[in-house]
Amino acid sequence: MLRYNLESSDMNKIFKLFLLLNLIISYSNKTISQNIVEEYEQRKNDSIRIGIGEKDFLPFIQSGYTLMLPTSKDIKGVLVFLEDSGYDKKNKNSKQIYDQASEKNFAVLSVSNEIPFDFYFSKKSARSSHIIINQVFKKYNLPNENIFFIGVGLSGHRVMKHIEFMKEDNYGFQLNIQGIVVCNAVLDWASEWYKFDREKRNQRNNLWEPTFATYMLETHLNGTPKNNPDGYYDFSAYSYFDEKNENIKFYTSYAVRAYIEPAIKYWLKKHLKTMYDNNSPDMVGLLAELELAGNEKTELIVLQPEDNESQKKNPDSTWDAINKNELIDWINNQSE
Repeated sequence: MLRYNLESSDMNKIFKLFLLLNLIISYSNKTISQNIVEEYEQRKNDSIRIGIGEKDFLPFIQSGYTLMLPTSKDIKGVLVFLEDSGYDKKNKNSKQIYDQASEKNFAVLSVSNEIPFDFYFSKKSARSSHIIINQVFKKYNLPNENIFFIGVGLSGHRVMKHIEFMKEDNYGFQLNIQGIVVCNAVLDWASEWYKFDREKRNQRNNLWEPTFATYMLETHLNGTPKNNPDGYYDFSAYSYFDEKNENIKFYTSYAVRAYIEPAIKYWLKKHLKTMYDNNSPDMVGLLAELELAGNEKTELIVLQPEDNESQKKNPDSTWDAINKNELIDWINNQSE
């Protein structure tokens, strides 16, 4: 009887070791199926003003890129993120889709320029990112096909402005963009200014972001939507208040998927915000205008409360909750 128990115990140990070995091998295979490289310049010893106070400055960040290459030499396409090397920690959002992209033979490129929380107020920002993208494509011989831009929160706005600026100027190197994915992004800056203005009047929530954002908008767009609405319309990919919405033309030929998480009850109870004080109207409006312009390749994904268990509700938490397997399948289906 004792001998039987010992043999049974040994068998259990062997079985557990076998399972552990399989897990290690599986993890190793997944790890070695990717090659991650990065190259960032030394941070410039300078800063930008973000407010009227003596200490209202933010230091510059590192410009550069992080690139995930699948081991397959037959790379099908490239997913491009315009992430901030500071706040976004170089590849905070893009790395969440590395495994899925690698399995479908997509490379993932995250690019940052030197300006923290960059709004892309000028073409200089887009040119800086474009130069890095061009260099990476040449250095690693990436295919200029099946290019998808993906943007979360502010980086979603960067994606839209980057595409607009690149289309306006006749650069020698142009990406063959197949689609755009935006997640909980600000697109209507006229509406956004009014949201921030309401926040500052009510003074019920943390006012750092409203104060910072309104200062940046009013400084770089020469006023407010009240006295310079055209400046805000031109800066927005879409605006509810803009009767022309001329920037829509830059995106009509692409497959566009938008992820929103209204979380209306959360914002009402936690922050006393209305159903208009989130980014959902921006992206629904964008898709509506695209369809009015004849784009039949749009799709809206709405995350319900049961889809996201996070206690925080913001663009990052929305992106965290997205089904990346389903997303990469959509990207793959849109590819040529």
